[in-house]
Amino acid sequence: MPLPKNRVIPERKIYFRPEIQNCPHCGTKLKRHHTAWKKNIITLSGVIQAWSMAYACRTSDCLHPKTYYKSAEAELLSMKHTSYGFDVLALVGQLRFQQHMTIGEITKELNQRGVATSERNSQRLYERYLTLLRTSVTDHIKQALKQVVTDHGGIMISMDGVQPEKGNETLYVIREIFSGTILSAQNLKSSSAEELKKLILPVIELGFPIIGIVTDGQQSIRLAMESLLPDVPYQYCQYHYLKDIAKPVVDLDRKLKTGIKKSLRGIREIERKIGSDTSADAKVAKEYVAAIRSVLLEDGNPPLDLPGIRVYENAKAIQASLERCLDKKGALPTPKPNRNFR
Repeated sequence: MPLPKNRVIPERKIYFRPEIQNCPHCGTKLKRHHTAWKKNIITLSGVIQAWSMAYACRTSDCLHPKTYYKSAEAELLSMKHTSYGFDVLALVGQLRFQQHMTIGEITKELNQRGVATSERNSQRLYERYLTLLRTSVTDHIKQALKQVVTDHGGIMISMDGVQPEKGNETLYVIREIFSGTILSAQNLKSSSAEELKKLILPVIELGFPIIGIVTDGQQSIRLAMESLLPDVPYQYCQYHYLKDIAKPVVDLDRKLKTGIKKSLRGIREIERKIGSDTSADAKVAKEYVAAIRSVLLEDGNPPLDLPGIRVYENAKAIQASLERCLDKKGALPTPKPNRNFR
């Protein structure tokens, strides 16, 4: 990953030497042999030019005369073949997964922080972060799965794909259901069964007994799972299952919501009439208008939370309140019920 041309000049130069000074085999003082590597590294605190010096034992009778020792601290600055520090990679991961930024937004944020980059480099940094993430969680995953096997006799896995940005690669995630542990995650250009098998195989190779599978109805996922785990019980995701079953109800709920909103469109005319009125009656009317406005913005998460039913119930509550208000005022007869809310 080349260093951007507008940041080639480092702000400081740092030389790194091995943390040990004497040969661990013969005890002789180590001497500088050559420069192992040097490169400019972009960090969140600026650009540095890092020099890693290789030291060796010069004693002729040493058993390991061709062993070269380098600084561990220098190796912790950045990954090989990249000019960006680990702190930049960590920030990219945070912006992507915690703040859900797109690659374009990440690029803008990095440049604002003084880390010169492009969208292409940001994509590469994101991919390197995923590589680091996979290697760092392996031990944690094994410990979590051992406990799951103890408690349940095996692990249960789920697989789903999500496309964060339209037209881009799909992120596929395999998760252990009992513990919620992420077992594997990768951006794939193809959603074919053969590509998905490559993502599933490392999970199988962990060696833990798999007692169940839960996915949505995507055919390529189903074919990949059935090919690799033909004897494991398979279940469709209950959320997707309920969503499909409830589709007729959701369609009717949407029509209900649309119909109620149409019947409430006349509030704009009322707002214009009472806009400059400062009387007590106008104040009450304005509060009712604000309540109706809030009803128009109601939304839900079908099929378990139907927005049309919620709008209907809230609109009926406002109507009942209006009727009670008019009854108490006594200035107008009680209005007939609005059939739109019956």
